[in-house]
Amino acid sequence: MDNFEWVDGYEPRFGLHQIDFDNPNRPRTPKRSAVYYAEIIRNNGIPLPKEDEFLYGEFPENFSWSVATAAYQIEGGWRADGKGLSIWDKYAHTPLRIGKDATGDVACDSYHRIEEDVEMLKSLKVSHYRFSISWSRVLPDGTTRYINEKGLNYYERLIDALLAANIVTLYHWDLPQALQNVGGWRNDTIVQRFKEYAEVLFQRLGDKVKFWITLNEPYNTAYLGHGTGRFPYEVGHNLIKAHAEAWHLYNETYRARQGGLISITINSDWAEPRNPHRQEDIESARRFMQFFLGWFAHPIFKNGDYGEVMKRRIRERSLAQGLSESRLPEFTESEKQRIKGTYDYFGLNHYTTVLTYNMNYPTSVNIVLLHRGVATVTDRSWLDSGSVWLKVTPFGFRKILRWIKEEYNNPPIYVTENGVSERGAFEFNDTWRMHYYRSYINEALKAIVHDGVDIRGYTAWTLMDNIEWAAGYEEKFGLYYVNFSDPALPRRPKASAKYYSQIINCNEHLNACLS
Repeated sequence: MDNFEWVDGYEPRFGLHQIDFDNPNRPRTPKRSAVYYAEIIRNNGIPLPKEDEFLYGEFPENFSWSVATAAYQIEGGWRADGKGLSIWDKYAHTPLRIGKDATGDVACDSYHRIEEDVEMLKSLKVSHYRFSISWSRVLPDGTTRYINEKGLNYYERLIDALLAANIVTLYHWDLPQALQNVGGWRNDTIVQRFKEYAEVLFQRLGDKVKFWITLNEPYNTAYLGHGTGRFPYEVGHNLIKAHAEAWHLYNETYRARQGGLISITINSDWAEPRNPHRQEDIESARRFMQFFLGWFAHPIFKNGDYGEVMKRRIRERSLAQGLSESRLPEFTESEKQRIKGTYDYFGLNHYTTVLTYNMNYPTSVNIVLLHRGVATVTDRSWLDSGSVWLKVTPFGFRKILRWIKEEYNNPPIYVTENGVSERGAFEFNDTWRMHYYRSYINEALKAIVHDGVDIRGYTAWTLMDNIEWAAGYEEKFGLYYVNFSDPALPRRPKASAKYYSQIINCNEHLNACLS
């Protein structure tokens, strides 16, 4: 119990029971710690919380198992057969921008190695393969003035070679440089350019592609790619409208004949309050989610417009800075109607969790951080990865899946990316990655079985080690190791590749797979 703590008097309190020293009767009241310690004694140990127990069970019939890549990260062939430049070609060729000045000029050379890539997919036994198309490989200047048949033929040959079904992403960050030269995603003419690009792919590939993703992680395009001034919100605005136009085009012109699905992939961390008993921190976690996942999900999956939290916060802070209107653009009523409901499923990329608290940032920071007013930290006990931003937090996966169900009326969810990185000395026996997949996939199963979340498929990131954007080749997410020192770029399975294949192979009996 609390007592007289020597020279410090009654200020420090070590007790399991609280003593009211102002009351002559000195009543004792058990603290929560007393109840907890009593449970430990009664159980002769610390029981695993029910939500942390491993769940043995089955995924639904026809559940999709997939693995993903992105064009710039694996294809190479940066100037092959008439390909135009992309913004990542230019960025990577700018000194000191990429780790060790690496480029994707060759990368995994997948442009020339269809057969090797397909062999890996066969080995994994995935039912689907998610890859993206390089806009500038098909339309070198970003417009339909000239269609590069050799570039398009690469994707036709890849699709024909696949035994697995394909999930095709129209845009995974590699905008044609010619479009960037006229403003890129800040220029609203890009909405029409994107629709025209999508139509070329629907026309030429749609008879064989039955699963489309319009945009990959629009949050990162807007927030990381355009983080100053008003630009993030202008970019986000055009991304949402471009997605909606591509969806309507497919829905009205191609769906009846081709019979596919089309939607968007949204990325988000899960946010927990730094102090779960402090209301300010609880509210900061909610605001974090609305500014991250909700920025793009709210208009598409809810009502065609941004969430009230975003609209109110950005308006208040815009006016406080002396502006006459909010930095967040407004959708017209007709635009809201056109955007609302432009989905066939919810594509989710998720990796990690953060702890949040309120922060009043100086006006010099990224404008989204300023308006959101939330800072993040991580728990020191969480396992590290090869990426500073990625801590191993499987519990957050189930929570974000459940949140999507509750927030957006239980849409069908396809997890379109999930995985973990390594850095440093290479080991084929990547036990940490097997642990990551085991625990995260089990949290997805719990979300299905216990929470009724409608998860239709899971995608591991990524098929093989590749250029990890600005991190270069230092961070490796691959199930397959690629020896970038060897001109032949040989691919070899890590232990996690065999493990993931085992999970897929015995999908219906996870007690055998995940033990």
